Amino acid sequence: MKKQQQKPISGDAVSEIKRHFDKKTEETKFHFDKKTEEAKRHFDVVAEGLNDKISIIAEQYGDIKEVLDSHTEMIGAMAEDIEVIKLDIEFIKGDLKKKVNYEEFMALERRVSFMESKARK
Repeated sequence: MKKQQQKPISGDAVSEIKRHFDKKTEETKFHFDKKTEEAKRHFDVVAEGLNDKISIIAEQYGDIKEVLDSHTEMIGAMAEDIEVIKLDIEFIKGDLKKKVNYEEFMALERRVSFMESKARK
């Protein structure tokens, strides 16, 4: 294979190639800037939508927290009431242990009647 001789490039050709690359560089830069701006607008729209959704969630969280706090207070009050009720039940059970039930009362009443009738004789 023979090596071909390359001709030197003239100054006009170099200038033309430079102008061509400069033009293509400007076109590429313009296209890139345009696409960058489109992407920025798109992401701004997406970010705005996300911010709206996050705001809604934050509002709902606040409402849920209020309800949870009120339920916590109610449960605390109920727990205190239950403790009072337990103490009352223990007190009542203690009193009932000291009292005679109906069957014992009837047996005692029969004994007293029997003793009274015996004492009269």
